[in-house]
Amino acid sequence: MNTITPFHLAIPVVDLKKCRAFYRDVLKCKEGRSDERWVDFDFFGHQLVIHQKEGFVADKPISNPVDGHDVPVPHFGVVLEWEAWQELANNLQEIEIDFIIEPYLRFEGMPGEQATMFFMDPENNALEFKAFKDLNQLFAK
Repeated sequence: MNTITPFHLAIPVVDLKKCRAFYRDVLKCKEGRSDERWVDFDFFGHQLVIHQKEGFVADKPISNPVDGHDVPVPHFGVVLEWEAWQELANNLQEIEIDFIIEPYLRFEGMPGEQATMFFMDPENNALEFKAFKDLNQLFAK
């Protein structure tokens, strides 16, 4: 696999203060540049920007069946190293995050076997974090 370069994602939020605390304190993302209406985060090596937008109403997410679960669409997240994923899952369970899909092993024994979990941020943006014991399985068929 080639070296992966960081992505940039900007999302709208209504409550900048609440979302800032979530990404900083819950997900432990380091804060970068900011202004009164936006905040940059180091989102596990990628650039996530939350932009305050009063009156923004996200449409109710739809879902797609995958491996017996209703996976929310759209969603975003990152692929973590196995141990980092386990640590994040444990931390989120300790603070009793409301999971959409609890941490579990998906596609067990099949190509693309992965650990995954889904939950929402305070603005109902769906997040997925996953990990592979063998990162070469990322795009396996």
